[in-house]
Amino acid sequence: MSDLNKLGLADARDLLRKGETTSVELTESCLSAIDAAGALNAFVHRTPELALERARAADTRLAAGDAPAMCGLPIGIKDLFCTKGVDSQAASNILKGFKPEYESTVSQQLQDAGAVMLGKLNMDEFAMGSSNESSAYGDAISPWRRSDDDTPLTPGGSSGGSAAAVAADLCLAATGTDTGGSIRQPAAFTGTVGIKPTYGRCSRWGIVAFASSLDQAGPMTKSVRDAAIMLEAMCGYDAKDSTSANLAVPNFEAMLTGDIKGKKIGIPREYSIDGMPAEISKLWRDGTEMLKSAGADIVDISLPHTKYALPAYYVIAPAEASSNLARYDGVRFGHRASLDAGDGITEMYEKTRAEGFGAEVQRRVMVGTYVLSAGFYDAYYNRARKVRTLIKKDFEDVFAAGIDAILTPTTPSAAFGLGEMNDADPVQMYLNDVFTITVNLAGLPGISVPTGLDAKGLPLGLQLIGKPWDEGDLLNTAYALEQSAGFVAKPARWW
Repeated sequence: MSDLNKLGLADARDLLRKGETTSVELTESCLSAIDAAGALNAFVHRTPELALERARAADTRLAAGDAPAMCGLPIGIKDLFCTKGVDSQAASNILKGFKPEYESTVSQQLQDAGAVMLGKLNMDEFAMGSSNESSAYGDAISPWRRSDDDTPLTPGGSSGGSAAAVAADLCLAATGTDTGGSIRQPAAFTGTVGIKPTYGRCSRWGIVAFASSLDQAGPMTKSVRDAAIMLEAMCGYDAKDSTSANLAVPNFEAMLTGDIKGKKIGIPREYSIDGMPAEISKLWRDGTEMLKSAGADIVDISLPHTKYALPAYYVIAPAEASSNLARYDGVRFGHRASLDAGDGITEMYEKTRAEGFGAEVQRRVMVGTYVLSAGFYDAYYNRARKVRTLIKKDFEDVFAAGIDAILTPTTPSAAFGLGEMNDADPVQMYLNDVFTITVNLAGLPGISVPTGLDAKGLPLGLQLIGKPWDEGDLLNTAYALEQSAGFVAKPARWW
């Protein structure tokens, strides 16, 4: 069978179960696609020998009848996940050449389930960005193009390489991480599905930290069913992560009935922001009608502190980044700058961090250090924490009133061209997260589902926000939306 790389997880799994293909054949198809897609710069560390070794082991398990749902399925791993013996540098020059002696919990769980790692995927440096333009590896490029020009487009960020690889069929699925929308925004930009689970549902152990109270891993896939399959394999309690929740992991796929009759879907008035493009407003209205036609009850709701989310996030996240990235000092591991005669420890720190960190990381570390400094801690950081509590309470009140899920746009626009934001105020780039960051601040699950195309043929996504620990119900609502939208568009091959 040709073009096996174009399959999703569910279809490939079924073919493996029937004996109509093998994991080795699936893996070889993906490796060939990766080799032919260098122009996308999605895979930055390839592991073909390791992939084929794991594929052969998966075929043995399948033949023996010992086959979890992910067994034999080739996937990509975001470079933020530590992978034993394989470069894991978080797209930063300060970690160039770093090969961990351990495996992150999430990638280990996927490996234990028989998944085949094809290699490591491009991303924004330390996951700080919305366009994958801050990577030490260079830009990841979307497989999509506008219908009226050939401008290279961003696949979104920070999980841009993951989104590009899934959209271009270089792998069947990929891992991502989401601190303020870094799974959902690139999924919306590339016509794929991305889910950020409840904070604590997936272990953070072995994932290079950006903002520890916000970071969460999740899958990026070609369908909602695939997301359900992969999420189950990624979830679970981990004693090595103090924020990991000791809760049973449901069979998410079994919960995909598509029946949402009587479900109450909230439409938050605060998300109707000034200047929202007409196409995004129409997409939102159309999605509302789709859920209504599927039997859901549509309810207008208010999340009054939403307008404070963006400034609160861009105080809290840089503050935590400043603390987390203090460990990269040239002493214990990673890059160390060459020193001149007479240079002391202070000069080593300064030169190492100046050479190793890119401009966006430096900007956020400086902002974070400022808001944590004496005299500003209460004025900025503590105030942002209080706002975060109010945002979380807004959601708690809405869910307590009987709302089952909340529907919003995922992004304020379709994908933009690489370099188009370079001369803009950094805040313009940060506005890409305006619809997604509240979910991280409140620790809630959120999913982006592709539901339409803009006037230039680029994908647009809608976001569903669910109750904490209720990913199964959220996935089912997303499944109903996916079925109604019938999105099947794929990028025209140019690479």
